Amino acid sequence: MPREPNLDALVCFDIYSANLAIGRLYKPLLEPLGLTYPQYLVLKVLWETDAQSLGTIGRRLGLESSTLTPLVKRLEARGLVTRLRDTGDERRVVVSLAEAGRVLEARTEGFARCLIEGTGMSVAEMEQIHRLMRKLTAGTVQQA
Repeated sequence: MPREPNLDALVCFDIYSANLAIGRLYKPLLEPLGLTYPQYLVLKVLWETDAQSLGTIGRRLGLESSTLTPLVKRLEARGLVTRLRDTGDERRVVVSLAEAGRVLEARTEGFARCLIEGTGMSVAEMEQIHRLMRKLTAGTVQQA
């Protein structure tokens, strides 16, 4: 049986390390807003399309309800979102932006530019990585 590659040869380790590095780039951008990266992602989903079910947000972000619910509750406690039970289906919780959550979007302008500048990569390189990561994700989701 062939020997497993060392750590530096593992693509999964490179992806993990890249995730940590991107987190370090986002942290100083998000701290003044009082947001964690997962909270920012929930808001990004709602800025694209407001008033979505908790399940829809979870599927979009790949988060389980047990992770997403407390995260959304913290956003609600800060007055950034509201949660309401769907009158047609009591099991369904709809998350919507509060006014403070809508206003916060403007303060995130330029985050993508900061990421590109922080990596020292070109826009074309970032687009290439984005395409490859989407392909990798789609491939692994199909196998799961």
